[in-house]
Amino acid sequence: MNHSSDAIEMDASCLIVCQGAQVSKTIKKLAEERSIVVITTPHDTFTVARLINQSIPVKYFMSTENLTSFNTLDYVEMVKEEMAKKRYRDFPVIDRKGDVYGLISRRRLLEASKKRVILVDHNEKSQAVDGIEEAEILEIIDHHRLGSLETVGPVYFRNQPVGCTATIVYQMYRENQIKINETIAGLLCSAIISDTLMFRSPTCTGIDRIAAEELAELAKINIEELAQDMFQAGSNLKGKTAEEICFQDFKKFTVGDVTFGVGQINSMSRDELQEIKSKLLPYMEKARQAQQVDMVFFMLTNIIQESTELLCCGNGAREQVLEAFDLSDDIEEIMLKGVVSRKKTIDTSFCNLAAAVGGYRWEKQSWKPGNMIYPLPAVMVSAGNAEGQTNILTIAWTGTICTNPQCYIYQCVRNVIRIP
Repeated sequence: MNHSSDAIEMDASCLIVCQGAQVSKTIKKLAEERSIVVITTPHDTFTVARLINQSIPVKYFMSTENLTSFNTLDYVEMVKEEMAKKRYRDFPVIDRKGDVYGLISRRRLLEASKKRVILVDHNEKSQAVDGIEEAEILEIIDHHRLGSLETVGPVYFRNQPVGCTATIVYQMYRENQIKINETIAGLLCSAIISDTLMFRSPTCTGIDRIAAEELAELAKINIEELAQDMFQAGSNLKGKTAEEICFQDFKKFTVGDVTFGVGQINSMSRDELQEIKSKLLPYMEKARQAQQVDMVFFMLTNIIQESTELLCCGNGAREQVLEAFDLSDDIEEIMLKGVVSRKKTIDTSFCNLAAAVGGYRWEKQSWKPGNMIYPLPAVMVSAGNAEGQTNILTIAWTGTICTNPQCYIYQCVRNVIRIP
């Protein structure tokens, strides 16, 4: 104790305690206050002195610059890629404060367990969180179209044609007989009101309305008053930049080789939508480049008038929109009457036009003459007259009369039609 305290008083850099002796709390405290390193060893004093002379200071072979380290928030895939470039066995891990959190080795990385996630209100890879490829997807609860997401194994998948995923979540609460508290009921009800635009959206169903009314009763709220407050707050974008407005409600889609993004803002004020439009138009090209998509579309939806002005950006974007919605080429503003839903109207139309741009257009195929009856093809016969009236019917049976000249016989329910 006395020797140790004397060494501390002399400002020693390191204190070595021999023969496995215990270091008292007082000595530890004094050493910590003066940043003195304390080392305990089972060796005697002579052995320690001999080993010190044979030791090499760590600083002689320790690197202090260009260190390969990882952060506690780094993704496993990035860590694997970086480790493959180095021949080190262990790597330091640094926390947010810049302090060493620990070490990670190659062996530990191989044993790393995947994050387990449940996707709610989306099922497309482009809309999921970064690193979803490395996660284990347990469930998908959604009400959108089926996307391009693939899973390693089978998952619980629940997709219903309702106006809001919160409606499905409410059903799951009831199916599992779980009591919903007032806060959760208010959140679920708010989600249904927002997603269905207070039951104005074409995606809204009677199931959504019933669920919202039951949740409103549990949460002790008035649906109309809540809806008005929500829409006013949601469209109040004062002080927000064009970037914040653009990506407030923005989704990316991929169809074939074409990628595009769709954003939407709902408002009860036409003047407010015009103000938002003036901010967005100069920014849309920058947003397209930042998101690395072919086209960007933005919906300025007027809830009261139940209409949407559509802004578009990208090579051929405007032309594709005019074709998708059968609009005239000479219009200045693209106004879509009765369109308030991105899911049912906009997303479907955009996916169809993207499929056309990406080469997924359905085209008529001409087959060379041949005796191709097996396997039996699906046969349909169309007809028309000079007045432009057309019709089509399916064929119950088909067979070959002659192969040269080519002639088939088709039979429907009541008629036999011979077509050379």
